[in-house]
Amino acid sequence: NSGSILASLPIPLLWRIPVIGPILFNQSPVIYIMFLLILFTHFFYNYTKWGLRIRAVGENPKAADTLGIDVFRLRYISVLASGAIAGFAGAYMSIGQIGFFQESMSAGKGFLGLAAMIFGNWNPGGAFLGSLIFGFFDSWQNKLSILQVGIPSEFLAMAPYIATMVVLAGFVGRSRMPAADGTPYKKE
Repeated sequence: NSGSILASLPIPLLWRIPVIGPILFNQSPVIYIMFLLILFTHFFYNYTKWGLRIRAVGENPKAADTLGIDVFRLRYISVLASGAIAGFAGAYMSIGQIGFFQESMSAGKGFLGLAAMIFGNWNPGGAFLGSLIFGFFDSWQNKLSILQVGIPSEFLAMAPYIATMVVLAGFVGRSRMPAADGTPYKKE
């Protein structure tokens, strides 16, 4: 049940830069799309009318409704868009990286994504930085288990989650989520 994975797409000249070239400029096309998506979402949320409306609905849906913004419609569109991005990421994980699908292959990666968002203070760029940190620990535990360093595999498998808890413990109270996040809106 093994398939092919997406081939990397080296950016001419840049991928030959020592050390960082192969890391940054010899990636799958999906990685480049992800970088563009981070820039797009930052611009969209901070510099467009729709982004301002989404943020307003997240902070104070009653005030947004008073201004004539359809809170329910915008919330549904936002959830659908985030689900599409998450589905795209899941498809890339199975097709682009591994080449096959296996049940429970994500193994808690969604919680790491949520932690990255909290670490990043609900900001696309900050969430990307958090993803890099947590991804480093995930990759690190894979490499250490291959090298057979004498640490039981169960402890190595816990490394990304322990790192997540340690990092988030330092950010308790510093991250501020949207005020109305997770609360149902009842139109009056």
